[in-house]
Formats: sequence, C-alpha cells, structure tokens
Amino acid sequence: MKAVVMAGGEGSRLRPLTIKRPKPMVPIVGKPVMEHILNLLKRHGITEVIVTVQYLASNIEDYFGNGSQFGMRITYSREDVPLGTAGSVKNAEEHLTEPFLVISGDALTDYNLSDIIRFHQEKQALATLTLAHVHNPLEYGVIITNEDGHITQFLEKPSWGEVFSDTINTGIYVLDPRVLTYFEKNKPFDFSQDLFPLMLKKGDPIYGYIASGYWCDVGNLSEYMRANADALQGRVQIEIPGRHIGNSIWCEEGVEIAEDAQLYGPVYLGHDCKIKSGAIIHGPSIIGHYTIIDERAQVDRSIIWNNSYIGERAELRGALVGSSTSIKSKAVMFEGSVIGDNSIVQEGAIIQPNVKIWPDKEIETGAVVNNSIIWGSQGRRGLFGRYGVTGLVNIDLTPEFAASLGAAYGAILPKGSIIAVNRDSSHRTSRMIKRAIVAGLPSAGINVHDINQVPIPVARYYVRNTEAVGGIHVRLSPHDPRIVDIKFFDQYGLDINKATERKVENLYFREDFRRVYIDDLGSIEVQENERVLNLYLEGFHKVVDEGLIRQRKFQIVMDYAHGSTTQLLPGIFNRLGVDVIILNTSADESLVTRTKDEVERDLQRLATITAALHTDLGIRIDPAGERIAVVDDRGRILDGMKMLAVMTSLMLRRFHQATVAAPVTAPSALQHIAKRYDGHILHTRVLPQALMATASREGVVLVGDGEGGFIFPEFLPAFDGMMAVAKLLELLAYFEAKLSEVVDDLPSYYLSRTRVACPWEHKGKVMRILSEQYRERRAKPIDGIKIDLGSKEWVLVLPDADRPLFHVVAESESSEQAQALAEKYARVVSGLQQ
Repeated sequence: MKAVVMAGGEGSRLRPLTIKRPKPMVPIVGKPVMEHILNLLKRHGITEVIVTVQYLASNIEDYFGNGSQFGMRITYSREDVPLGTAGSVKNAEEHLTEPFLVISGDALTDYNLSDIIRFHQEKQALATLTLAHVHNPLEYGVIITNEDGHITQFLEKPSWGEVFSDTINTGIYVLDPRVLTYFEKNKPFDFSQDLFPLMLKKGDPIYGYIASGYWCDVGNLSEYMRANADALQGRVQIEIPGRHIGNSIWCEEGVEIAEDAQLYGPVYLGHDCKIKSGAIIHGPSIIGHYTIIDERAQVDRSIIWNNSYIGERAELRGALVGSSTSIKSKAVMFEGSVIGDNSIVQEGAIIQPNVKIWPDKEIETGAVVNNSIIWGSQGRRGLFGRYGVTGLVNIDLTPEFAASLGAAYGAILPKGSIIAVNRDSSHRTSRMIKRAIVAGLPSAGINVHDINQVPIPVARYYVRNTEAVGGIHVRLSPHDPRIVDIKFFDQYGLDINKATERKVENLYFREDFRRVYIDDLGSIEVQENERVLNLYLEGFHKVVDEGLIRQRKFQIVMDYAHGSTTQLLPGIFNRLGVDVIILNTSADESLVTRTKDEVERDLQRLATITAALHTDLGIRIDPAGERIAVVDDRGRILDGMKMLAVMTSLMLRRFHQATVAAPVTAPSALQHIAKRYDGHILHTRVLPQALMATASREGVVLVGDGEGGFIFPEFLPAFDGMMAVAKLLELLAYFEAKLSEVVDDLPSYYLSRTRVACPWEHKGKVMRILSEQYRERRAKPIDGIKIDLGSKEWVLVLPDADRPLFHVVAESESSEQAQALAEKYARVVSGLQQ
C-alpha cells in the first residue's frame, strides 16, 4: 500500500517556530515530526510515499530527498496555491490506483496502521477515518458512529454548546481511489468539510476506526511542548536518537557534560552539545545539536533547538528557544515564552510568560519584555561599544562575522591602503577571529600588514609611524575567556571616532561591501616581529631618561599577567638597570584571562611579596600592556584613582604650569595638586576615545583614566602601560623619592561608586529631569550630570554607554558621607524611572 503524507501546512498557530520552516519540519526530540511519521509508515511495511507540499516546500524536499536514505521511495506533489486536503491529494491521483493511506506529516502518533488498514479491508469501505477520544474536541471535527463503526454524523470544529461527542477525526484515512472522482482537479476541496459529508449524503460505506495508542496534532505551541515531553516520557513509541545513559537521559555522539553539571531526566542531548560546569537541567527538556549550556545556567522543562547558546546563569523555565539563538548571561525566560531563530537576548533581559519573539530580533541588555515582538527588528544598537566590537566567540563573533566586519572596514578606505592587524594573545579564539578579519580585508582591496602578536601600544605605535592608514587589534577579554574585543585604530594609532564607527556599521548592516576585481585584491604580508618591536623601542628609549633610572638602581616586583609585554619589558628593565623579581611570565593561554576576584588575589600576592622583600614597588601590567596596577614600598595596593593622583603630583611637580587631563570622575584632590604646583586639570569624558583625543591638545603632559591607564603624549597619545612603568621610575628617580612618600603627601579624598539599573527607554527621561531639577547646581556639562554640592562634595550621574544602567559617583569629606551621598542619588535615579 502507498501512503500520501500531507505536508503542505504553514502551522500558523506554531509561529514563530514556523516562520522559516513548514510545520512538518518542526523537530520532536531531535527529528522533524514528519520523519517520525515516515518511520511509523516503514514499521508497517509502507515504503512508497507521495508527499504533498506547498508552504516552504523546498525545506522538505531538500531534507528528505528521494527517500533513499530513509529506506523509502518518496515523490512530491506540489501545490502552487492551497487546494485543501482533498484537493492536494487529487494532484497525485495518477500515482494512486489502489487503496492508499493518508496521514498528516505534522502530527505525532504511534497508531497501529496495520490494524486500521485491516479494518478498512474487512468493512469493504470506500473511506475509513481513524478516530480518537480527546478531552477538548473544540479544535477538531467531532464524529458519531454506530455500533458497527459506520459514520452517521459529522460536526466540524463545534462550540462547547455543540459538543455531543469526544470522538474526533485524526486526519488519518484509508481511501479507495474512486473517491477522488467525486471532485475536480485544481479546485479547493477538503476531506472533512466537503468530501466526507458528500459521501455520507450519498450513502457510501464510510467507517470510523477508534484507535488506541498516542496521537497529538502538534497544532499549537503548548501541544508542541507536550508532544516533546510525551516522547521523552515514553508515552508515544518513537525512536529517540542517541544512547540512553540512564536516568532517562539520551545522548547523541560528541556530547560533553561537565562533572558537576546536574541533569534530572528525562533529557535529550543532541550531538556535539555541551553542558558546562554547574549547569542544571530539569526534564522534560531537549537540547539541540551543537547547543551550549554555559556555566551555572538553569534549564527547566524547556526546548532549545540547534546551534543555540544559553549563557552563564541564564534561566529557562518552560521556554522554547529557536535555532542559532543566543540567550546571554543572567537572562530569564518564563513559562510559555518563545524566541524565534537567529535572535539574541542580551544580558539580564527578562522575557515574561507567554511572550513570543519573532526571528531575527535582539532584546537589549536588562530589558523586561512584556509583549510579543512580531514586526520590525529590535536590531543591535550598533556594532561598537566602549571596547570596540565585543562579543562571545562563535556566538556573537563568528568567523563569518569577522570576515564581513573586515570587509566593511576596508570598504571605507581607499583601495590599496595598508591596515596593520594584530592580536595580543596566543589563545586560539583571538587567533581565529584575527585570521577571519585578515581574510575579509583583501576582498575590499586592502593590503594587510600582519604584525602577529604584540601588545596594543606597540600596534598603535606601528600604525602611527608607518605607511599604514589604520589598524585592527584582536584581544581576548582580560576578564572572560569567552569574549573577544576587536579594536580599530585610525592612521594615528588612536581609536577610530564615532563618525568612522558609523560608516563601518552602515556598510556592515547594509552588507554593501566593496568587492574588488581579482586584479585589485589586497595582499597579506607578515611583518618580522623583531622589526615591529624595534620600531617601538627606538621611540621608547628616546623619551625615557635611562641614565637617571640606572643611577637609582630600583628593585621591583613585576607581574606580567601572562601577557605579551614579556617580549619587551625584560629588555627594557635590563637597559634601565632595574633589578626585577618576576611573576606570571608564562604564555599559558588558559591564564590570560582572570576574573576580578583572581586579579584581586594576584594583587594581594604582589603586595605581600613587595613588602616582604622590601622592594621599591610592585607592578602588575595587564595582558594587553595598556594599564598598570601598583603596590608601594610599604605593600599598599594603590587603586586607579590613587595612582592617577600620584602621577599627577609627580608630573606637575616636574613640569610647572603643565596640564593633566582626567575624566570627570576624578576626585577634587587633583585640583588641589594642580594648585600646589601651578598646573591645570582638564576634565574630559570618561570614554577612552575622548581621553586619547585630549592627549593631542597643547600643554597636556599626562592623561589618566583613573583605572590604571596613562597616556604620555610626547611618545604616543594612547594608553601605554610599559611607558607608564618607565615614567614612574624616572619621576621617582628624579625626585629621589619613595613611592610611599608621594602617596602620603597627597591631599585626602573620599570617593564612592554605585550603579543603578535603568531600561534604555527611560535613560533619556532620567537625564532630562536631573538636568532640569539641578540646573542651578550643575557643573560645566562634560559627561553625565555633575552636581556641585559645595563644601568638597559633588555627585556625578553618568549613563553607561553600553548597558542599561547609570553610574553614580560621589565625593565627600569622609568615606561614610561619600557612600551615603552615592546611595541617596542612586535612589533619586531609581525614583525618576517610575
């Protein structure tokens, strides 16, 4: 017997799952629902199948092909326009010369088809309908039969007041081909609404067979979730892919489960998916192929399709996640929520119960989504953030993305231009992304100078002092090994400005890249490492008083943080006559990134060693070579602002009437230091780009960001931790001072910081009201709202550029007062969001 599999349905009630796939291709436990139907047919000896297709027909045809890989013969009957259930079968009439089975390709069942066929033959029926008892018959055709099974009445989708039976039509039929002569070809005609009532009226032998077993229409999202759960719990007899490893857990090949992950079955894990440390999965749950459940994420009674990512500490409770979708860290999805394919839910966002997000959307960081998002696109706010283009490797930043990004950047430059590309880590992730960018640039006619692996300041200096018109630096995040930052430099080695960022973004999102002809393709030249480093060192030694430092004979403890500055600093220290006790010099890629707690422990260790050995100071330089953390000769850890005050004091004491630039978050102590030495403080915005731009202004001898970053414009108008180390030693030698003496001589100050969450849509309102309410006490507008409260007190309310939150910074006459002030204005900001 042949079978006709009805596979033309759109599955509108299953949206957004069916926006990009026909309903029969929606997966049940790792396989399209239609594949389970084909397996059922094969179990009952039916291997010749006609599949009727209409909506997104190629998806089905491409997956199943001619059926040979499934041990079947499949032919397809396409409808150009919907013809109804009977009309679509009529199109395949030439293949149906004997009684045949009709079955839906988008329902899940394990009915005994052989029994149904046998019943049909015994009754010598023209049509046999397979019936089932259901609790809620409102969505189905209700059918009445007599004791012999002969159908006596039909009622299509009744209201509750019309329900007179719980016996419904499952859409599984055995039909004699003569019934296809009852209606014309290429005209809409339906089995249950048109053909069967017509046959009943004619008195034809039409029977109903009440089947036992499992049947689910998979007609809506809740039924889809139920069908998957039933399959895992053994309520329907289907083949579950993979190996049963006990406790109702099925794993396909390549699955990785961390030792301390907790899985409570039933759970299905598709091939090559990864369950990371501390993750908790409660069944019934389904994790698709190549999907990653990151550390301490919780998945409860949820379905996640292929190639998706569930971030650290994210929570899914009764939720459904489409293919190639990212749910970032600490995001939460509640009961009945659904995210379509290729979407992103950013950090800390909350998707409320029953909210539906259509494909290709992005939910902003910290957003609370109460209503479904269907039309339009919640696209990225932009590619660029504070640290350049940043994201999770192979989730946000894929090789394809990086290649396109390189092409977009190259397209804004003249053909034949040179771009220097570099990474600061030997880690495989930054290497992969860098190579992808390098692949994209020549397609736009850009020549690449590959300067391999050097610290960021060296890369900036190379761009500034060669024919390169820009640069790209790829680095592993110093705090998270899953994240990569891509930084873009202009011809001066500085971060590109906002206008350039927008040009790159516009080209990237439009995908309007310049693709040059083969003759104009850019070249890729690997630059000798020694040449790149020597270029930097030549300039470095010109601006450092080496003789002065050698005379002092410093002894220091140096923590290299496993970074790339080990290529230069040992030679620099040797030339400066500095006796160095070294820490963390290995190039172990697993140690390049450190959490904030780990960095704090590193600093405590540095402080202990510095004090115990009575050295002049201890320094930790970050892996990128941009920032330093310092311990004085008494073993005190100096935070970023304290070091900014130290450097300001030394530089203004050395260069009278000079200017030091600092962000608006800097304490008033800097003003007192400037007054003491006839210097000037120039306040800037807090973004690194703004600080670097200020370094080029006349009279500026130092720029500091208050986070361990220092710029010495006479050498390079960009952050350079190696130069900061040399200049600190030079200044201490010049004044024959100990670092602790400089610290003790600083004016006292007390700063306190806190953060306040605020949805993106409310940030503008908060800023407007604060500006209006504190107009009389506002300081000169530079960045955020700075309120001068007099008597050595001020507070700054600063909106974060990348996240939905405000920073509140306060200064007062004591730590307690500063903290109280910060907390007070944090409450003000919270209140203004109401």
